[in-house]
Amino acid sequence: MSESSQNYKKLATPFFREVFELVDDVLKNRGIPYYLIGVSAIALEMLKKGIKPARGTKDIDFAIMISSLDQFKEVVNDLEKTGFNKVEAPWTLVQGEYDVVVDLLPFGEIEGNNMVGFNERYTDLHVLGFNEVMKHSQEYEIEDRVVQVPPIPGMVLLKLAAWSDRPEDRSNDPYDILRIIEYYNDLEFETNMLEHHDLIPEEDDFDERKFSSRILGRKAKEYLDGSEALKIRIIQVLEENTVDAKESRFAKSWAVEKGWDLEYCVSLLIELKTGLLEKRS
Repeated sequence: MSESSQNYKKLATPFFREVFELVDDVLKNRGIPYYLIGVSAIALEMLKKGIKPARGTKDIDFAIMISSLDQFKEVVNDLEKTGFNKVEAPWTLVQGEYDVVVDLLPFGEIEGNNMVGFNERYTDLHVLGFNEVMKHSQEYEIEDRVVQVPPIPGMVLLKLAAWSDRPEDRSNDPYDILRIIEYYNDLEFETNMLEHHDLIPEEDDFDERKFSSRILGRKAKEYLDGSEALKIRIIQVLEENTVDAKESRFAKSWAVEKGWDLEYCVSLLIELKTGLLEKRS
């Protein structure tokens, strides 16, 4: 079942419609399953409750399920005919007319050890977790188009995994995860209260962000259970960023962004990790 329809303007991405429809046409004409991921996918989830995107972007990210590098090249060739241009990274294209960057991240049969090798220089595009998360995607309507979007808890894992690969190049990932934490209880309030009431303290010291972090961990656990490699990676990055607050690169980014105490930022990561690891009856 599709979620309620949204319109392109609400996504706050310049020329999103024009570029999205070009990509959508090429992939659907070739019968290639694809998923909208990244900040645009998060924005669609937030818009369900009328929460406007916090930041605009000129990047649109897609995960595409393909079987071979040849098939990927065919998709790129089709897109070039519609005005896309190649750049150095083989999975990135720029739509020349609208100056919008598109990342096409291939996964599926093309993978080897959760990586895709394009050439001698680009051998390590990491797509860890894509298979586990995308199988739980939902349909969304954007005006007259339908797109698959991964679930919010899965997007948290994908961003953690991507950030752990290249933290120096992925400064927006911590911010995007924090935004999810801040609004997740608004998005899933009834379900959260019904299924996770054990996390509500008897005293009046309820912290909604900690509550949401723990639930996100609990819900994301099912994706970790499907991949030992993904589990090891995610737990490792959370361990590294919760052992010592002063050394937590992830928590520091939140503290700077929000002006919060560093220990409090670490506590949110600890709740997320606890949710991922705990066993529930």
